[in-house]
Amino acid sequence: MTATTPIRLLLVDDDPLVRAGLALMLGGAEDIEIVGEAADGAEAEEVVRRTRPDVVLMDIRMPSVDGLTATERLRSRTGAPQVVVLTTFHADEQVLHALRAGAAGFVLKDTPPAEIVAAVRRVAAGDPVLSPAVTRRLMRHAAGTAAGTRHVRARERLAVLNDREREVAVAVGRGLANARIATELFMSVATVKTHVSRVLAKLDLDNRVQIALLAYDAGLLEDDDGDSGDGH
Repeated sequence: MTATTPIRLLLVDDDPLVRAGLALMLGGAEDIEIVGEAADGAEAEEVVRRTRPDVVLMDIRMPSVDGLTATERLRSRTGAPQVVVLTTFHADEQVLHALRAGAAGFVLKDTPPAEIVAAVRRVAAGDPVLSPAVTRRLMRHAAGTAAGTRHVRARERLAVLNDREREVAVAVGRGLANARIATELFMSVATVKTHVSRVLAKLDLDNRVQIALLAYDAGLLEDDDGDSGDGH
């Protein structure tokens, strides 16, 4: 996708009226092209193979194959599209699972149209679409489920990072922008970007949201309700 190429978007929801509404609000954006629609996760996989979208707007609750399963399958593909989860709940364990599976964020179904358009644009540009504060609320909501096991596994995974990469991972988890991380850790923005790329590669993660989830699981953010940046 280039600056002059429209963002290719797939709409996935089992309610045809919801899909029609989304198509109406998103189809009016000059830089977004709706390349297909699907009524469940199984159909979504087929349409993704056929249309190769950049972004999938995915309902989480659908019959047959739900949005969580579809997200896991799509994100495991080579050249996977970015996924934004659609939900009616602010704090939803299924949304958290989708984020762990590689979704770049979520939007509520009653989100104003302009904000949904902005979310699609951000995800297409490689940025997460939820704030660190929202991420932490989600994680706390589901904190009781296998928390001990996740803590041990997260610590083990983070052990592969060197000290500097670990500092950058924690800063990303706090929601700091690259420029702010550079200031706090006394390095250039280019160096921060390099460290972030290495953290993603070493931990086999897709995006900054997953870094935040892992840092939280490891107990590195539990007492931090502090600043949030724009996540870039």
